[in-house]
Amino acid sequence: MRKGLTADEADAAAGDLSEAEGILPPATIAALKLADTLTEHGKPQVAPALMAELLEHYDHGQILELGYALSVASGWQRMIEAFDVRPDYWSEATPAPRRPPSAT
Repeated sequence: MRKGLTADEADAAAGDLSEAEGILPPATIAALKLADTLTEHGKPQVAPALMAELLEHYDHGQILELGYALSVASGWQRMIEAFDVRPDYWSEATPAPRRPPSAT
């Protein structure tokens, strides 16, 4: 059973996905592109080219499930950030994990 990603795979997943070919499986790249699309600011729109790429690896039901899981995880993360939720083991002296405000 495989556990986790190699350092190269993690770097590819977090970087420019156009450079991830040969490092990550094509289905993973397509799923990561969907994740990027669903989490971008503004109204997300799945372009026809992305949908075609997703359909090379997943059926419509799997794409819906993937989109649902990504949306739940993204929404949960946004709620955690909005309320400055910190793990129980953090002390009051530990600052909340926050990204700097965007310049927009």
